[in-house]
Amino acid sequence: MTAGPPDPRLILPTEILRPTWGARLRRYFLTGLVIAAPLAITASVTWWFINFIDGLVKPLIPNAYLPDAYLPYPVPGFGLVIALVGLTFLGSMTHNLIGRSLINTGEAILNRMPVIRGLYKGVKQVFETIFSQSGTSFRTVGMVQFPQPGMWSIVFIAQEAAPEIAESLPDGEEQIGVFLPCTPNPTTGFFFYLPRRDVIELSISVEDGAKLIMSAGLIQPGEQNGKPKLDAKQPVSA
Repeated sequence: MTAGPPDPRLILPTEILRPTWGARLRRYFLTGLVIAAPLAITASVTWWFINFIDGLVKPLIPNAYLPDAYLPYPVPGFGLVIALVGLTFLGSMTHNLIGRSLINTGEAILNRMPVIRGLYKGVKQVFETIFSQSGTSFRTVGMVQFPQPGMWSIVFIAQEAAPEIAESLPDGEEQIGVFLPCTPNPTTGFFFYLPRRDVIELSISVEDGAKLIMSAGLIQPGEQNGKPKLDAKQPVSA
């Protein structure tokens, strides 16, 4: 007596849902890509930055003080170390009278140069605003209706409009400057003023806002590597 086909009810689910070799290879490839691509991009950007700083700093150092003169191969990162030490030393000079006097003298000389004066003041003001510990520029994330009503975009909230600018605006309300970054490069975008009432502030960090923009919404606030962060009070199921 010949046996008939197996009863479908007796087939295990693992046999039905078992992935094919092609699906497995595709999954393995995508997993390897997710692991290797961020590492490769981070290493490339870091290597470019180190070589860029080395190219700026090493020509200013006498050859006798460079390790490259005594070794058969160049030492990457030596210029970066010298730059970090030099900037730290320059910053420490501002905390004593002699250092402040030298810096004030140098700035007084630059202020007498017609073209360089405006460039130096503008660049210095930008750096002071960005790296100020007490400032509020770009430390708050918000949403505005852009490019049309009903469509909401993420913005970084800057400072209130200066009196000279606020007086020229027709609304007569409190105006605030916002920076609307572009995806996937948040360093480019649009800066504009609008009434404060039209801005909705969000309780997320600027870092989370930048991740949201760079990932085109794939990485939501409160997620790490695309996965929700675990609450310390929430038990983790086995």
